[in-house]
Amino acid sequence: MLDQLPPSIRDQLDVLLPQLVEGGVNIVIAILILILGLWFAGRCRTWTMRGLGRWPAMDEMLLNFFGTVVRYLVLTFTILAVLAKFGVQTASLIAVLGAAGLAVGLALQGTLSNVAAGVMLLIFRPFRAGHYVEAGGVAGTVKALTLFTTELATPDNVQIVVPNSEVWGKPITNYTYHPTRRVDITFGISYGDDIGKAMQIIREALDADARCLTEPEAFIGVIGLGDSSVNIVTRVWVMNADYWPVRFDLMRGVKERFDEGGITIPFPARTIYTSAAD
Repeated sequence: MLDQLPPSIRDQLDVLLPQLVEGGVNIVIAILILILGLWFAGRCRTWTMRGLGRWPAMDEMLLNFFGTVVRYLVLTFTILAVLAKFGVQTASLIAVLGAAGLAVGLALQGTLSNVAAGVMLLIFRPFRAGHYVEAGGVAGTVKALTLFTTELATPDNVQIVVPNSEVWGKPITNYTYHPTRRVDITFGISYGDDIGKAMQIIREALDADARCLTEPEAFIGVIGLGDSSVNIVTRVWVMNADYWPVRFDLMRGVKERFDEGGITIPFPARTIYTSAAD
């Protein structure tokens, strides 16, 4: 059938057909490279996290960070390989991307500061996943740390996403970093009550709670003389996880023991004097 075509068209087809076949083969190879690259990037991320996860000092946030970095590196090489199959000069492309990256970096200084802050947080690790922290003006349990943001969850399970630059640029209070924590409670008793007896009742309440640590030793003392009460401070050490349960239970337990022992907690009182008008 081709023999019936004019010689000029046959000559053009002889030139175009090999190019079309070569282009089709390159497209198929490029698609295969892309598919394999996506699969291999996911596998490299899994292998990286699995290998680093064998180190006891490696926490979940670092695993996710290194896994994500390896995945994006593999994807970058995959895209360069795909472009190379279409005849794109990758060397010049890398130079152009570098110049464009510099321009974008200058325009996105705030975003890059988040990346830098994320790297610093991952290196120095002032907190880990599961720690309850106050950072960037908010407080919550750390759920995840990415290159750009830190995800927290409030005690009532509300998600808070904070830019890393806000977290790194301000003081970080980590309430879960140390295994133990001190519970401070102040009890007010009436001026007519026996201070020694009240302190003994508090001591018995502490001794009755096995969650209260004996070392460091608990401290009980008069911290101030209020307008209507003598204020007794109680400082006892507990395991971090027991902080709130012990605080709640001690406040109730001491109040009930005060009632049994005749110790009163006074209400704020104010005396007002008036004179009859002449």
